[in-house]
Amino acid sequence: MFYLAVASKVSRKLVKIQILGILGLISTLTITHSYAAGNEMNQSFNKAKKILLREVYRDHRQTFYCNSEFDSKKRVFHTGGYIPKKNNKRAHRLEWEHVVPAHAFGQSFPEWRDGDPRCISSKGKPFKGRRCTEKLNVPYHYMQADMHNLVPAIGEVNGLRSNYSFAMIPGEARQFGLCDMEISNRKAEPPESVRGDIARTYLYMDDSYPGRGIISKKTRKLFDAWDKQDRVDQWECERELRIRAIQGNGNKFVNRECPGG
Repeated sequence: MFYLAVASKVSRKLVKIQILGILGLISTLTITHSYAAGNEMNQSFNKAKKILLREVYRDHRQTFYCNSEFDSKKRVFHTGGYIPKKNNKRAHRLEWEHVVPAHAFGQSFPEWRDGDPRCISSKGKPFKGRRCTEKLNVPYHYMQADMHNLVPAIGEVNGLRSNYSFAMIPGEARQFGLCDMEISNRKAEPPESVRGDIARTYLYMDDSYPGRGIISKKTRKLFDAWDKQDRVDQWECERELRIRAIQGNGNKFVNRECPGG
């Protein structure tokens, strides 16, 4: 009986160790998943914008490219030396820009490229592109609403940047006063102070949503260089932390450079 009791006790210990091992593996997989996967929490682009304004940027009211201040009513004040190209409403309005344009990853969805029989207007005309993709494709919704890829921008800059890719543009033809944002020949060259932020956003999107053609071999070299030249700063760490707490996944390309990351 003694040997049976000992054997039973050993057996229970082995089972306990196995269970703990499985739980540890699940925990490890969960931690890895929180960084490898993209947004799986919110599929509403409008909700993401409201959260960013109200919670993430609650005490950091500066636009991404030009350091103009903005308020809770999305009014922009050009305190950083920005001079509007056209002094219209959009030059004084806050918008949330996709660092990786929706067009760049949207084209990987068949509804964007080819449309769908269900994408018919009220006048009976077929449509495709962003409108059709938003209507039918849930994974696209999550990508579009990913807060790690959204930054506050002056509406005018957002409109002029359009879906252009980032690149180095020869010369220094400034169009916006003291704001060193250059847009020319369907390319955009951002200020040096945010080039690393842009690179790490592209790296995150490419890693989190594989197979979407977000980074080419050519642009990866550029972003690797920008990542090294413009290191992670305190606000970028704080922003990543806040978004991770809300959205449920992090940007490892930022977090690994942060205290406690």
